[in-house]
Amino acid sequence: MKYMVSGSHGLVGSALTKQLEQDGHTVIRLSRDLKEATDFEDIEAVIHLAGESIAEGRWSTAKKKRIEDSRVIGTKRLSELIAAAVNKPSVFISASAIGFYGNRSDELLEEGSSAGTGFLPHVCLEWEQASKRADTVGVRTVNIRTGIVLDTQGGALKKMLPPFKMGGGGILGSGKQYMSWISLADMVSAIQFITKEKSLSGPVNLTAPTPVTNKDFTSILGAVLKRPTFMPLPAFAARLIFGEMAEELLLSSTRVKPNKLLQSGYKFHHKELKPALEDILK
Repeated sequence: MKYMVSGSHGLVGSALTKQLEQDGHTVIRLSRDLKEATDFEDIEAVIHLAGESIAEGRWSTAKKKRIEDSRVIGTKRLSELIAAAVNKPSVFISASAIGFYGNRSDELLEEGSSAGTGFLPHVCLEWEQASKRADTVGVRTVNIRTGIVLDTQGGALKKMLPPFKMGGGGILGSGKQYMSWISLADMVSAIQFITKEKSLSGPVNLTAPTPVTNKDFTSILGAVLKRPTFMPLPAFAARLIFGEMAEELLLSSTRVKPNKLLQSGYKFHHKELKPALEDILK
């Protein structure tokens, strides 16, 4: 089968593309101008993962505009191209994020939970809305609300490893904020599952079923690495260093359950954090 993938050079996109090709599928890599998105005949799925990194640099006004525009404008354009096509794909999977829910303390969040307040919830709302044109013409559209993707090759874990390996790891802020995570292996596998599972549409949380607090994450990562974790980063220091990004990304608490995935029968490779990290870091 044929797949179209945007963001194919990112952490998730590159791993997904590699797996699809290993499974014998043809992958068409979409460029930013979407010039390849003209004929969707025989396309099993269009998987749209492109977007400006939210974790690189302080959130200046210009940076925030790039974050929003790179998600909303591209998604809207691709959705419109799919809607206008004579030969439409079977499914349109468009990235979103658990940032949709905002900072919610220990509230257990599922796909029907309301949006939060702040910059990231606003972006996620606009991002998901931008995909709706394909849905209105009958193309099954899925918004994958992704948690913290764990892998040594990129994302949050890659940045954490150097200080943790040197014994400089520690909790962020109070450590009470929830981190909803997913292994890269499950991220790739779950996206492939969604392409086939016709019961799934609309928002789908892509997180492991066991979110943990930052305190527990820190303790478990330290234990797996056999390193102490006595170097906390107080909330005020995080705000000084990272600005608004610290408030919405590092200190925000989002406790998410992947209800739709579990109910549809998806089997996680990594349900618990400790064995997941052991597997990833071995």
